Amino acid sequence: MEKRNMGYCVILAGGKGRRLWPSSRDSYPKQFIDFFGIGRSQLQITYDRFANILPKENIIVTTNKEYADMVKLQLPELPEDNLIAEPISRNTAPSVTWAVATIAKRDPDAVVVVTPSDQFVLNDDAFTKNVNEGLQLVRERQAILTMGVKPSRPEPGYGYIQMGEPTGVEDVYSVMSFTEKPERDFAKMFMESGEFLWNTGLFLANVTYLRKCFHHVYPEVANAIAAMPGGVNIDNALRFCQQSYGSFPNLSIDYAVLEHCSGVYVMKCNFGWADLGTWHSIYECLNRSKGDNVVIDSTVMMENCKNNVIKLPKGKLAVLNGLEGFIVAEKDNVLLICKKEDTSGQIRKYVNEAQLKYGEEFV
Repeated sequence: MEKRNMGYCVILAGGKGRRLWPSSRDSYPKQFIDFFGIGRSQLQITYDRFANILPKENIIVTTNKEYADMVKLQLPELPEDNLIAEPISRNTAPSVTWAVATIAKRDPDAVVVVTPSDQFVLNDDAFTKNVNEGLQLVRERQAILTMGVKPSRPEPGYGYIQMGEPTGVEDVYSVMSFTEKPERDFAKMFMESGEFLWNTGLFLANVTYLRKCFHHVYPEVANAIAAMPGGVNIDNALRFCQQSYGSFPNLSIDYAVLEHCSGVYVMKCNFGWADLGTWHSIYECLNRSKGDNVVIDSTVMMENCKNNVIKLPKGKLAVLNGLEGFIVAEKDNVLLICKKEDTSGQIRKYVNEAQLKYGEEFV
């Protein structure tokens, strides 16, 4: 299959997933877990989804160096040159910059879709259609296209994108504003206004335009590259990423692109989406049993229990009575029992406190 102009994919798989602690641990984070007992991890499911859209040789995975062997084990078909292992954690924008330079070296006219590794997609056919339409749009325009979905609840754990003027392309709008993880009252206002979409974390662009954007986002890095023998070119950009990665500021790709770049648009999508990064979002997107409980690949006996999410190790039995609105999650040496609503910040606090008080083995 012809590679050029077929599009590339960058899968972001370097996070520690601490909002899903204790199931997600620093030594084995959520993207590598077969969380639902279906035989494939979140990383593998994401890879499979894009392998049905793009040539496999055009899929690049970025991760932290401590997880590189896990990626190789789970994706043995991934070419070694398609694995980018960050030497230190610098959030997602620097790793995408490195990936884009890698793609530009292979095909300076390429278009690319960047995706998290831990998303729930209900309708793969609709997803494929939206991705193909989006890639075609960014082939034709010097723009960055994000993918948004209509909110189904006032979720404070997601980012929100405010739609602006229509562009003349069906379901594509200019972006007026971006708000990351608002308070619940603001999330409710956003949802009720009809002007806001959830930010899926997926965005598309051509590599030429992305490289220009990154020069604007990282002026110090751009100046350092320009000062190298030969000036600004793809080889120097790649060399800088590989040798001086620590010089990049610690920025998320959402913040770098949506708040620092011009020509940003959003496509209103309807493929059924959830970010599987928090216990609350997992509860909201999965099928529920009697009493609106979500039991994830676990053995449980329940009586008078409602609105709980439960995840236990294989071989464990939980007997629960009178429990309502809780997370019950156990992995190795940690058992977590806490209220379900809006817990991502609280769980991060527990992780940090456990690390300080009891050591790395509990994180």
